[in-house]
Amino acid sequence: MTTKRFAFLMLFLPTFAFAQNHSGNHGSAPSDYAGQETRLIKSLSEDDLEEIARGGGWGLARAAELNGVPGPTHLLELADEIGLTEQQRDDIEVIRAQMRADAITAGERFVAAEQSLDEAFQLGAPDAGTLERLVVEAGEARADLRLVHLNAHLLTLPLLTDTQVTQYSVLRG
Repeated sequence: MTTKRFAFLMLFLPTFAFAQNHSGNHGSAPSDYAGQETRLIKSLSEDDLEEIARGGGWGLARAAELNGVPGPTHLLELADEIGLTEQQRDDIEVIRAQMRADAITAGERFVAAEQSLDEAFQLGAPDAGTLERLVVEAGEARADLRLVHLNAHLLTLPLLTDTQVTQYSVLRG
């Protein structure tokens, strides 16, 4: 395995594969995963699937959001409070529409990759090469989805005044 792939796997595997029950209770208490075995895709809840299918943010742009780089959806929700002009609203709506369309496409790819990974385990333990390929594909698909959302934040920033960014941060906490 290349160093780049190993680093990639180490970055994304905790999200998908290494969640453990660290409660210290290893007796007869039910697993934190109890009931999740009935999911269509074991690593994604129904809420996750719905959020991804509609092109929602799924928390993927938190790095931008929490560092003062507003995103188009929340900007439009707070347009009056922030004092967005009609031109800003129109420009931000274009960014949001493109983000949503791109997120739906990227989300479909991510869900399909997660489904392939899930199916590999349903068929039995995949071999190491298959596992690596499937995890890398799912990780790359998730990264592409995240990039769609983060990029939309970057595209909105130049449209705003410093005062609007500050007001947004105050309103969003």
